[in-house]
Amino acid sequence: MSEFSDRVLAWFNRHGRHDLPWQVNPTPYRVWISEIMLQQTQVATVIPYFARFMERFPDVAELAAAPLDDVLSFWSGLGYYARARNLHRAAQQVVKQHAGALPKSAEELQALPGIGRSTAGAILALAHEMPVPILDGNVKRVLARHHGVEGWPGEKRVEARLWELSSAHVPAGQAAAYTQAIMDLGATLCTRIRPRCEDCPVTLTCRARMLGLQEELPTRRPARSLPVKSTVFAMVQNRAGQILLQRRPESGIWGGLWSFPECPPETDVVDWISDRFGSEVELVTRARSLRHTFTHFHLDIVPVHLLLRRDDLGVRDQVAVQWMSPESATGMGLAAPVRKLIDEFFSIQGVSKA
Repeated sequence: MSEFSDRVLAWFNRHGRHDLPWQVNPTPYRVWISEIMLQQTQVATVIPYFARFMERFPDVAELAAAPLDDVLSFWSGLGYYARARNLHRAAQQVVKQHAGALPKSAEELQALPGIGRSTAGAILALAHEMPVPILDGNVKRVLARHHGVEGWPGEKRVEARLWELSSAHVPAGQAAAYTQAIMDLGATLCTRIRPRCEDCPVTLTCRARMLGLQEELPTRRPARSLPVKSTVFAMVQNRAGQILLQRRPESGIWGGLWSFPECPPETDVVDWISDRFGSEVELVTRARSLRHTFTHFHLDIVPVHLLLRRDDLGVRDQVAVQWMSPESATGMGLAAPVRKLIDEFFSIQGVSKA
């Protein structure tokens, strides 16, 4: 055991978090679900989602057998929906190829959709006590600061160095506790801004602390300006108060979720709906735009409320569309802006709900 891991473990035993939901009965399945949910998502946000998800899908077999819509509805609001689709696909592969049990080798785990090297390592270390390294965001930050590793961790050279360091510190026989400990250290003390160096168990040997580089390491990704894209949400409502939702393609943003039909911003939305669905609509109101930010771009959305003149909506291009009451729609897997508009627009604007 290295002095570093020894100090981190001693700190964790006294001050670490030991009652997170996924720490209770850390089966491979529970660890897997929690690790996927925690990708780019805060612990406080994940806790209620994890509880609901585990209640509905308590094991791999339940997850594999569930409709994708059901899985997406329990993921709605967590973002990065490819994670949920990959979970569903991976669960089905585990049932078919591994008799319903997650494999115990890193290679086989990484062959499943959505499981990379760090997630595979977490499953093996936390559930099986195997001395396998991980390298999530918290661990990258701790190691980059403690060892003074400069450069953006997204660069292969820097990432390779951090993997070497991570592997060197995992203690045999205490892999689970150490893995949880170093993640906890990064999440609670060695935070991205205003790290609490005075409380850190390895502060005396931390290169960043010695050089006053705590705020500079790890090196941030080179700055870039995000492009802005625009779209129009056609919020079509029939005279029964139902709204029209359309399932998005599996690939691309919000893949597999339900959303309002999207009209190109340069197109007249009334004519577009008429041409696309063969039905006449009238414009009720055009709301202020709202911005939704993705990793690689901003999306400016203009919500337009339209009323179907007659109950004669047709589907000319064989797209998956469905009429739903606003209440029933919120039980589906929805893109976050769609849920926001259903929750807020239809009540605030006085539109009656079916």
